[in-house]
Amino acid sequence: MWGGRFSAGPSAIMEEINASIDIDRRLWREDIAGSRAHAQMLAAKGIISDADVAEIDRGLTQIESEIESGSFSFSAALEDIHMNIEARLKEIIGAPAGRLHTARSRNDQVATDFRLWCRQACDDLDTALGALQRALATRAGQHADTIMPGFTHLQSAQPVTFGHHCLAYVEMFARDRGRFQDARKRLNASPLGAAALAGTSFPIDRDATARALGFDAPMANSLDAVSARDFAAELLGAAAICATHISRLAEEIVIWSSAQFSFVTLSDDFSTGSSIMPQKKNPDAAELCRAKAGRIIGDLNGLLIMLKGLPLAYSKDMQEDKEQTFDAIDALALCLAAMTGMIESLTVNKPAMRDAAASGFATATDLADWLVRALGLPFREAHHVTGALVAMAEKKGCDLPDLTLEEIQSVHADVSGDIFSVLSVENSVASRISFGGTAPENVRQQAERWLKELEGTGS
Repeated sequence: MWGGRFSAGPSAIMEEINASIDIDRRLWREDIAGSRAHAQMLAAKGIISDADVAEIDRGLTQIESEIESGSFSFSAALEDIHMNIEARLKEIIGAPAGRLHTARSRNDQVATDFRLWCRQACDDLDTALGALQRALATRAGQHADTIMPGFTHLQSAQPVTFGHHCLAYVEMFARDRGRFQDARKRLNASPLGAAALAGTSFPIDRDATARALGFDAPMANSLDAVSARDFAAELLGAAAICATHISRLAEEIVIWSSAQFSFVTLSDDFSTGSSIMPQKKNPDAAELCRAKAGRIIGDLNGLLIMLKGLPLAYSKDMQEDKEQTFDAIDALALCLAAMTGMIESLTVNKPAMRDAAASGFATATDLADWLVRALGLPFREAHHVTGALVAMAEKKGCDLPDLTLEEIQSVHADVSGDIFSVLSVENSVASRISFGGTAPENVRQQAERWLKELEGTGS
């Protein structure tokens, strides 16, 4: 492919380090789409003949069929997907294949292919996130009044509902979808026609190829068009944040499914056993989701580190952008599918959740709030009184509702029997009626809103 500049071929080591076909062969659909758009534009501008473009299209259709059927022979000697397709096209149609690369370089070709692939990845991840949101919102509606402990510092804090907890992740994943949608908007500009780095002297129509490939517009600077990879970095940045959210939920599933918590039971579909301990049921799917977050974050870091020292325009270093991107998006897509399956199929242990919520003095804040409302105490004084009552209950080995009125009055004489109305976990969650709070009616409304919104968008 190097023409007359070189008198000998590359060494075996050079060929091995230079080849990317094992990675970028995934871009074959995008490469064929870009070639079709480019050929049609060249014919429309009179740069190649209609007969040439017809032959090119015929050859690309055959190549498409060969790759789909698995009969296409990929060659490392041809380096990448672009040259593999071009070489096969020449075998099929002869001379017209050589005219396809007029006014085009592999630099703008790969940038175009990669943007098309990343655009589709944004769409696919958005769909997968919508499915996970639906699973969580459905669970939220089913468990709007299923009481569980809410934690801070992994210590029992205040009672919440399992439905409220699920909706927290619906909100997180909504922001993830927004990040992927934003990334898609920014990447949707066409590099095709920028050629190697400076543009071309041929009278091409970059707007036509941009429209044909579904881009909003051609990129305005040819140097930027071939050298920019921030679109991939932004995609992996969104993926890393999303993977972190999945990892947090996975960690909770690991904790909740332990014998010490027994809040949930994972289905057999998403669990494994032990080779030596027959009693074990391990949450391996959740653990692997947790682990893959590190892998995805590492892919983002690798991409950024590769890019950070590159001058304009194209450098061969950029060949290393696709493996990290493909790996991260594959890992995230798998995690989303696994997490959706886990949420849809897990069993919720309501009694265990309720018992845990009722322990650990989880209604202490409700007691302090009652002292403020009923007795007019400043909150800091109410906090002090409540702390003394917690210490008393802890010393007795009981929870706050188990204290007698006399014991409570020994700390503050003005307390009445009405205080017991706020010490149950049911009353605690029912009282949290502020917008965004855990009151069951709030949770039902939010779950219904989300399910309606998700259905309305077709997600």
